[in-house]
Amino acid sequence: MRNGLSTFWDGRGFDLLLVGIPLAFLIAISGSALVYNVVMSFQEVGMFTLGSFVRPFAGLKNYAEVLSDPQTWPILGNTAIFVVGSLSGQFIVGFALALFFGLKFPGSTYLRGLFLVSWVMPGLVTGALWSWLLAGDFGVVNFFLRSLGIINENIFWRSDPAFALWSVVIANIWFGTSFNMILLSVGLASIPEDLYEAASLDGANVFQRFFTITLPMMRSTIGALLSLGLIFTLQQFDLFAALTDGGPNNASNVAQYWAWQLSFREYDFARGATVSVMMIIVVIAAALFYVRSTRHEVRG
Repeated sequence: MRNGLSTFWDGRGFDLLLVGIPLAFLIAISGSALVYNVVMSFQEVGMFTLGSFVRPFAGLKNYAEVLSDPQTWPILGNTAIFVVGSLSGQFIVGFALALFFGLKFPGSTYLRGLFLVSWVMPGLVTGALWSWLLAGDFGVVNFFLRSLGIINENIFWRSDPAFALWSVVIANIWFGTSFNMILLSVGLASIPEDLYEAASLDGANVFQRFFTITLPMMRSTIGALLSLGLIFTLQQFDLFAALTDGGPNNASNVAQYWAWQLSFREYDFARGATVSVMMIIVVIAAALFYVRSTRHEVRG
């Protein structure tokens, strides 16, 4: 008891209290919702049983139905394409911008700040903006593509099954590039300039310095960034609601949007919870990878 009081009064206990309060809040709010969702995935829950806590136990029936549904695998394929396409585009463009602004030319700080507009903008606003840009009849993107001679006829980005998913990928790349740029800029700033100077004296060119110094030194930053990007991408909902609504004919539908459709359009809350639990498993795996990527930095 005396040791506990001394720990509190010397400041360490107060630090634990500051950490414990938000942790308890997260467990009470987010944890209870997570547990409720998992429990619901093992029950039969429909429109008329949602308000009752007395529900038939379904076991793995919901998971079997979801995995045997002919829509599942195309939607999971769309989800994989959306995640890989979004992460690749955000990382490549974000890294290029981080290297560009690392040159520190006049006005670079202010110009870099303008790129943050895409990140702070609400998802629905971003979706509405790109809905206008990608409009098939009068869209700005089609206008520029025709002006450059790349296309002869308008592309109906949001209603053509061949382009609907990619229209959301393009919007999401624009949405998340600034976040990638900022984190990668921080990682680049942490690399000592002495390493580049020594490599230059040894005759290493720009590409050799990039692959032997920059990428190895930013390994943990890149791992953490991709992990966070995966989590954010799997949570993306607003862009699908604003651009394609998962259509046409599920051509742009992904797991997170399908879970919402199952629950609030078809009122099959059990199957919606089941799809959500499958996604939660992927998100937890990404979170564990993120923790592993940053562990040695914390130790350092």
